[in-house]
Amino acid sequence: MRHRFTVVFAGVLASLPSFAQQEAEERPVQAQTQAQTQTQRLERVEVQGKPLPETELRRRQSVAKQIYGRQDLDRYGDTQLSDVLKRLPGINISDGQLRVRGLGGAYTQILVNGEPAPPDFNLDDVNPAQVERLEISKAPTSDLSAQAIAGTLNIILKEAPSAVQKDLRLGIGYNGERPEANGRYTYGNRFGDTGLVVPLLVYQTHRSERTRTLRYTPSQPLPDGTRERVSDGQGVRSKRGVNISPRVNWRLGDKQSLSLQGFFVKNRVRNQRLDQLQVDLVDPALADRAFTETRLNRGSFGASRLSLKYASEADLGRKLELRALAGRSDQDSDVNVQSTNEQRRTLSNGRNGNAILGGKYSQHVGTSHTLTAGIDLEHRSRDEQRLTISNGAELLPGFDGVPFTASTQRAAAFAQDEWLIDQRWSAYLGLRNEWVRLRSDGRGSALTSRSSVFTPSIHLNRKFGADGRDLIRASVTRSYKLPDVQQLIARPAISDDYPASGTNSDTAPDRIGNPNLKPELATGLDLAWESYLAGGGVVSLGVFHRRINGLIRNELRFRRVAWSDNLRWVAMPVNLGRATTSGAELEVKGGANEWLPALFDAGTALNLRASVSVYHSQVEGIPGPNSRLEQQQPWSVSLGADYRFKAAPLRLGFNAQYTPSFEVQQSALQRLLTEPSRGVDAFALWNIGSNDSVRFSANNLWQAPNRTTTLFDNGDFSLNERQTAAAYTVNWERKF
Repeated sequence: MRHRFTVVFAGVLASLPSFAQQEAEERPVQAQTQAQTQTQRLERVEVQGKPLPETELRRRQSVAKQIYGRQDLDRYGDTQLSDVLKRLPGINISDGQLRVRGLGGAYTQILVNGEPAPPDFNLDDVNPAQVERLEISKAPTSDLSAQAIAGTLNIILKEAPSAVQKDLRLGIGYNGERPEANGRYTYGNRFGDTGLVVPLLVYQTHRSERTRTLRYTPSQPLPDGTRERVSDGQGVRSKRGVNISPRVNWRLGDKQSLSLQGFFVKNRVRNQRLDQLQVDLVDPALADRAFTETRLNRGSFGASRLSLKYASEADLGRKLELRALAGRSDQDSDVNVQSTNEQRRTLSNGRNGNAILGGKYSQHVGTSHTLTAGIDLEHRSRDEQRLTISNGAELLPGFDGVPFTASTQRAAAFAQDEWLIDQRWSAYLGLRNEWVRLRSDGRGSALTSRSSVFTPSIHLNRKFGADGRDLIRASVTRSYKLPDVQQLIARPAISDDYPASGTNSDTAPDRIGNPNLKPELATGLDLAWESYLAGGGVVSLGVFHRRINGLIRNELRFRRVAWSDNLRWVAMPVNLGRATTSGAELEVKGGANEWLPALFDAGTALNLRASVSVYHSQVEGIPGPNSRLEQQQPWSVSLGADYRFKAAPLRLGFNAQYTPSFEVQQSALQRLLTEPSRGVDAFALWNIGSNDSVRFSANNLWQAPNRTTTLFDNGDFSLNERQTAAAYTVNWERKF
């Protein structure tokens, strides 16, 4: 199948000259008909002299999207993209992981310029200064992969400007440990038919955190008699690196263009933590034996990526787009753990490579249809090696130290019809099929997995009012979630606290993959009402429902294993069964004078933002009222405002988020309790003249500890708590 698509793609490339020739040979007698057709499609192909405001761009989308541009990206002067995302409606960040509608992991698809994010990608590897806008889609479309049960985040990098751009920003910050610094410089210019933009960022961060873990296992008759382990730790996460994302655009003619986008990241990480452990033994004479544990993690990450895109447009709405991408990433880690009882060192490295070819062709048919068809081909490879030495001996002989390789081939074909039914109604009909083949080699991890997923989608829009500023959108879609490589390979990962020479507890199980996992498939319904105010305000209310088949969840069992002579507690992913999730999301933003005209006059420079999200889910086969999808909160709320003073060049703003505590019944034996989460961010911006500004930002004020507790029906439990300090930053920015 992959070779068949390669032939098709080569055929499209070969037809490129004839496509350009056909444009030149259009008969003059058709000119009047073409002009009339172009006029009838004015809403669809209108060319703007400058970029549309984000609210207007959002209103004109053929499917429901949330779009956030420079105003949201610049408001707080963030140096990490995760700090921007956590303030957006329907999104929260947990342990550095993006969660849309309370669902993280592979439920949420992350794209960079419409292409899958690089392997081992971290949101904080992108600086907000490198981003043109963020697009969040809750329902999939056929031109993008449907691996998006929760939704898709598309990070659009900066485009080449139409005029000279020179921006410099220098900043210093503090996070409770030591100062940190960042600097960025953006240069953009146009030279005839060539446009260039080069955003460059260098940074150094130091983030302090306090951790506490408690494991209480009265039910476990362990050989050493351990019943309770308490750990209080203080750690520092240091990171320094450089990011650059240059882009070059060439205009090859009136309707042809070529663009080259680069993305390069290199950083080094150093995490150090000192834990004070208190061990409570069954023998009272040996109780309260204290010892310390020092953990030092040093590593590096680098990624390079180049993408080439060719676009050509002919009369009658004919468009051709061809894409090619190649990338590589490297990650190394060295973890040293020293305690009273053990000296352990883990060395690991991973090498990833990927290449993508894609193309699509679209054409207007009649006066109301735009048909598009295309293909995507992707190849990914990973080479990995890991070795753990405990007290001078290999922890897992025969497993650790053995090279592991994996490769993934993905082929997709899609077709869609954007149908302008009349001035009020429009529809989007899409079909997509993806074929995925995964192969891995290594001790305990050799497997070949194949899957094919068909994902149709229907999106319907209805405009109201004379100017079409009120819309109702409806979508019926199919999406899926593939198990990742680590979930598939049957290679064990041993608990840090219990060596393989003995047994372990249910609170600290070993982990192993399951090569028999199948993809999760979801059928979804989305409804949304959107209203766009004349002054740029937006109110949106959406509801959704997803039915998931083949839900993957970890199963905990006390079993005989190949890596130990003792029975061990092991967590292994399995296809559990069905699940459903539903919810409602409200977003409101705009000027205070638009929402409360009786209280604020037209000249009041006060902007308000608010969002409320409510979620419910149910997993079949798990008893109890809290058998919801893992880590999906029942509701969350976010409030924000910013005000610009008339008498002084000063702007102030804040944003607050809150999520309540909730419990998830993970299985018949265990449940997870998550404590409330809250935080406040604030900023003050002072403009000094027309070119300079100083911005003071404070993040994670009034933050609650991140605390989760896993409870078992036999009385055992484990508690994990992490408290990060508030971060303060001062940035000076100059526009030349």
